[in-house]
Amino acid sequence: MELPALKLPQVELPFDIATLLHPPVDHFVIAIPILVLIIEIINLFAKKKAIGVISFILLIIGMVAAIAAYFTGLHDGKEAFDALTQAGQTELKAHKLLGTYLMLASAIVVIFKLLSALIQRGLMKALYLLVLIVFIAGILKQGKDGGELVYEYGANVERVQDLDSDLFDANEELDDLKEKMKAASEKAQEKVEAVKGTVSHAAQDAAAKTSQTVENVKEKAAEAVENVKKNTSAAVDSLKEKVSEETPAAEPAATEAAPAADTASAAEENTTAAQ
Repeated sequence: MELPALKLPQVELPFDIATLLHPPVDHFVIAIPILVLIIEIINLFAKKKAIGVISFILLIIGMVAAIAAYFTGLHDGKEAFDALTQAGQTELKAHKLLGTYLMLASAIVVIFKLLSALIQRGLMKALYLLVLIVFIAGILKQGKDGGELVYEYGANVERVQDLDSDLFDANEELDDLKEKMKAASEKAQEKVEAVKGTVSHAAQDAAAKTSQTVENVKEKAAEAVENVKKNTSAAVDSLKEKVSEETPAAEPAATEAAPAADTASAAEENTTAAQ
């Protein structure tokens, strides 16, 4: 059964509360109501006003102890909360809520004690004892839950505090490393940008030089082609001139060779006839 949420106004104390005062204060909160119950049972038979006064004073002390347990529990709970697991934090919240109800219930027990002293009736006395027994049951459950917080979840245990301190130091170191990595990343990015700029300029220079080289090669090739054309044209003209010079000299030689051929033919015929 879950108790309804209950939030009290925040009270600023004029002094600081030391850590780990909650466990010793709890012993008084648990022991005093049990002691009062034993005294009240005895007083049912003894019926001494002095015993009633003692039980009332003890209840007042118990109420003060409950208030002290509430504030010391708030302080120790804040110290232990971050070091607990999620289940431990849930348990701590429930422990705080029940502690708030018990602190208020301690005042109710005192009121019922006064009523039982003022109204001398057995019904009022029985009602007071019933309220006291229910209060003790709540106190015992609260003590059990507090023990689980310490022994099962490690609330305010020195080892847990050491681990929490180590975790805090590790988080600080992690933050420093993140800052260093961020700075290194920014420097690397700057270097990459610088390299990109250098490569871009080098590519542009190489492209310009390549373009100029290509133009020079084109110009030289064009000049070479022109020279070849000129040399070829000159060679053709020279060959034509030589051919034209040799052609007229060959014609008279052919003319002179014709009568000689005729004379040779006549001689051959005469020889044949003589035979």
